Amino acid sequence: MIIQSLLDTDIYKFSMMQAVLHQFPGAEVEYRFRCRTEGVDLRPLKSELEREIAHLCSLKLAPEELNFLSSLRYLKSDFIEFLRLFHLQARFIDIGEQDGQLSLVIRGPWLHTILFEVPLLAIISELYARHAHPDHDLDEGRRRLSEKIEQVQALDRPDEFIFADFGTRRRYTRAWHDEVVTTLAGEIPASLRGTSNVHLARILGLVPIGTMAHEFIQACQALGPRLAETQRFAFEVWAREYRGDLGIALSDTYSLKAFLRDFDLYFCKLFDGARQDSGDPFAWGEAMLEHYRANRIDPKTRNLVFSDSLTIPKAAAIWQRFRDRINVTFGIGTNLTHDTGVEPINIVIKMTECNGQPVVKLSDSPGKVVSTNQQYLAWVRQAFDTPEPE
Repeated sequence: MIIQSLLDTDIYKFSMMQAVLHQFPGAEVEYRFRCRTEGVDLRPLKSELEREIAHLCSLKLAPEELNFLSSLRYLKSDFIEFLRLFHLQARFIDIGEQDGQLSLVIRGPWLHTILFEVPLLAIISELYARHAHPDHDLDEGRRRLSEKIEQVQALDRPDEFIFADFGTRRRYTRAWHDEVVTTLAGEIPASLRGTSNVHLARILGLVPIGTMAHEFIQACQALGPRLAETQRFAFEVWAREYRGDLGIALSDTYSLKAFLRDFDLYFCKLFDGARQDSGDPFAWGEAMLEHYRANRIDPKTRNLVFSDSLTIPKAAAIWQRFRDRINVTFGIGTNLTHDTGVEPINIVIKMTECNGQPVVKLSDSPGKVVSTNQQYLAWVRQAFDTPEPE
């Protein structure tokens, strides 16, 4: 079976889950799966996927895994005790077919469904790899991994180039993910500062890295005050939950323009920095620098995290642009964990409803907009003054 531990997921799922337990324990949500890669039919994977889900739902956290989570200062004892009893439930998942494609819908209490996304995507990615490339030789992947290590080592100040593995959800296989992160940790430990994957962080002694995802800010469309204030509401709730920990704010749920409008002096002082996940990273970095300066914040006391479709050369170019003006780090995903010589599929699971109300993500890249209701999408664009791209 592909998933062997509930820790085989991203740490921000646990940080958001704790906030849900304490702040929104009654919230009901819906997530939907989508394969963005044209011409890929995943329906033949359905029976294997169902078996993998049944196994996933049999897993519980072991005492040593709970001990690791409890060692993270921002996770509270009542949440650890909740996790001691927790397991995922297949009754919240509906698998079928729609419009000639695999359909996967998750509906249920947010608290009991939030951990499905990452392992399900990892399962689908690995099942597809098994079927599409049954005899694939990983020697090409190892050659490319060595090339990445050499690219880091060739930088003029390699120990200052800091990145983390963000590649769980679209990895080639679990075994390959393990090999990649183990190799990077051994070869360039000064640069690889952590991983989003909690299981790998535990077994390799790395820092689990992550704070929040778009779904947390999206859900606040249904849980907060009037729509135009819901991004500020999400940041307030997060700060109330973590009180200075996990202080990287996600910047592109409603576009950078809307983020800068809401991320005022109060939030500039309250949060350690921001994360870029769509749009032009160079334009975003310059805009954040100007925003901090305009709010009388020394940029060298803040952090910018870049995580959108990165490669080592692209991240290095961003780092060289900003490294002497602000603290810069990177989360690199698919290019680390699925760069084996075959093309990965672009798959996502996104929140589409909360408490029976549609929720959307606008993004700074048109292809990343998430919406199942065009009328509501237009209303959100109006509320955040984010017109549709021409």
